[in-house]
Amino acid sequence: MERTVAQSSTPQGRYTLLPSRYSSEDILFCIDVDTESLVEMKVTGPNGRPITRLDSIKQAILLFINAKLSINPDHRFAFATLTKSASWLRKEFSSEVESAMAALRLLSADSSSGHADLTQLFKIAYHEAKKSRAQNRILRVFLIYCRSSIRPQHQWPVTNQKLFTFDVVYLHDKPGPENCPQKVYDALVDALEHVTEYEGYIFESGQGLSRVLFRHMCILLSHPQQRCLQDLIDIPKSLTKKSPTADSAPGEENPAASSQ
Repeated sequence: MERTVAQSSTPQGRYTLLPSRYSSEDILFCIDVDTESLVEMKVTGPNGRPITRLDSIKQAILLFINAKLSINPDHRFAFATLTKSASWLRKEFSSEVESAMAALRLLSADSSSGHADLTQLFKIAYHEAKKSRAQNRILRVFLIYCRSSIRPQHQWPVTNQKLFTFDVVYLHDKPGPENCPQKVYDALVDALEHVTEYEGYIFESGQGLSRVLFRHMCILLSHPQQRCLQDLIDIPKSLTKKSPTADSAPGEENPAASSQ
């Protein structure tokens, strides 16, 4: 996909954006598999079966991958997990949906991890980003974090050479005596700003609703080289009921959508 010439609507005249090709992405998903990923969502599956955060994460990742490949089939995906530190789940970057499905079937959570150190994740990303750049691609790390009381830490040095984009989705419990999601969120923001090359996005939800997670994933389809600042995002738009107009023809239907 290429940038095209743009024309200003201001009286000062025209401006142009020089044509340049957007790089295909290598996207490394890192999924938190602490026991908090097994917290049940507020929706149920077939026959009333509980749906956990991890179930919803798997569905959301498949939604993301299929949509991303429909935009550009050259994007590739790999997988890691986060316990006390990050480790590979599926190291080879692939554009095959079947490969992603096989990796997601391996995801499970069965023990509490205690602390969370992102240093190894950033080391992996730094190494893979160099390989991606050698192929005229860019690397994005996509962390999905689920702990409500454990602030992630890292010992990644301050550097002017930022080689990858860092996105975060944070699913958490409501604030309470035993958790501090705001402090965790702040730590995630600090980590993002410390390492990300292009504009990194961070979204959070304590609502326990799969549709909120899916909405975040849809926004994160945006290519890092095409992004605005997160503070300027104005999507998705709120839907309001459409009032019947006075000049509507008799019997004409007026579609309405309820507000989200």
